Amino acid sequence: MSWRAAVIVNAFARFMVEGLGTPLPAAPPERLVVGGLYRYVRNPMYVAVFSAVIGQALLLGQPSLLLYVAVVAVPVVAFVRWYEEPTLRAKFGADYDSYRSKVPGWWPRLRPYRP
Repeated sequence: MSWRAAVIVNAFARFMVEGLGTPLPAAPPERLVVGGLYRYVRNPMYVAVFSAVIGQALLLGQPSLLLYVAVVAVPVVAFVRWYEEPTLRAKFGADYDSYRSKVPGWWPRLRPYRP
């Protein structure tokens, strides 16, 4: 299993164990997930997928894959910005605001966040 796949599996499991739910809007977490990889970046699953495609573009010398990432990133970032973040803010309030102010969304921090 690649490290990117491991990131996705770990993040999904964190939603089930810590959040008592899933990343899917149909079965959202009951608690704010801030442990594991979420201590470093708010969107580890998206970051893993994007980095996998960027890595493939570099490894295979396929600049078209970089264009693909840029095109796919637009709706993903828009979804996060205008659906996920307001939904989390409405559900978890000040806890989410505090977490969001300390943990970047797209570029992992070097030291883990400690609530």
